[in-house]
Amino acid sequence: MRGTRNSGLLALGGIALAALLAVIGHVAVNEDLDPWTLTISDFAVSDRGGVIDVAMIVLAAATAVLLPALWRTHAPPANRAGRAAEALLVAWSGGLLLAAVVPTNEPGLPMDTAAYVHRYASVVAFLALPVAGWLLARRLPDAAARRVRALVTASLVLAAAMIWSAYPGDRLLLGLVERLLILTEVAVLVVVAVALLRRVTPARAA
Repeated sequence: MRGTRNSGLLALGGIALAALLAVIGHVAVNEDLDPWTLTISDFAVSDRGGVIDVAMIVLAAATAVLLPALWRTHAPPANRAGRAAEALLVAWSGGLLLAAVVPTNEPGLPMDTAAYVHRYASVVAFLALPVAGWLLARRLPDAAARRVRALVTASLVLAAAMIWSAYPGDRLLLGLVERLLILTEVAVLVVVAVALLRRVTPARAA
């Protein structure tokens, strides 16, 4: 289907643009910030309204582009899982948008209400996408499904490492772990978008 193929192309283009903007944001931001221990949100708040915030919005939009194509690929036995996956992708996109609009606190300052909103919006996004990916894997060809499940497993391990680092680990390599987590989760979107680009119409039962 042409619409499905176009959605895959637009999503991949949006993901690539978001990645480019994120890299630019890291290069252009204050060089005193440490990417090994500080999160992407810490970088974004130091350049409020800058390219990292735009990158988050573009990534949310790229995900939203996939939704109509996923609706068209529903096989009847997979409808329930498909709808759940799409709802979780909406949660991921919404969490990204909210995190982009509502900033965290400056590094080293006490958390305020906005910072808590930002944190929990990010948590929702980070947790929603892996579950969505696992559900979507049921509707992908075997090779793509294996890739998605491997990425989801890696993302859950990294999420656990991030929680450890943020609390008992005293932020040890927190920035690095978070960036690896985001890479694995975005890779899930890439695999799904490529499957749509190849005009895959899954028919596997849930």
